[in-house]
Amino acid sequence: MADERRPRPVYRNIHVSQIVAYRLPPAGIVSILHRVSGALMFVLLPLVVWLLDVSLTSEVSYERFASAFIAGVGFVPAFLLKLVVLALIWAYLHHLIAGVRHLWMDLSHRAVGLQQGRISALVALGVSLVLTVVLGARLFGLY
Repeated sequence: MADERRPRPVYRNIHVSQIVAYRLPPAGIVSILHRVSGALMFVLLPLVVWLLDVSLTSEVSYERFASAFIAGVGFVPAFLLKLVVLALIWAYLHHLIAGVRHLWMDLSHRAVGLQQGRISALVALGVSLVLTVVLGARLFGLY
């Protein structure tokens, strides 16, 4: 009787070198980027505290804050500072939107299907990228 049983599926972990070739669904990409954005916000927290402190201390320190995005700070050019702030903007927006998506999926049991998960992941990616481009254009002075 034991011979009639079907063989059990074998699950194995993929190796780090296989990550590039492995095709994740959009929900997996959003999930990984949610973790990356959280880690990025944590790493950039000292910069956020510095920016907040310099911008709120006094009028003179606010002028110093504003000039940092024009002339840079010390050896850090303004363009690099703007890129770091743009990464922070993306991390915040993506983390917020993906977090709302996760909460929505937890609270709405009918939205947990494969197709709904795919659509909500693509919407989360799209909205976070569009908002990042709009705010990045403002940061770099395009409007």
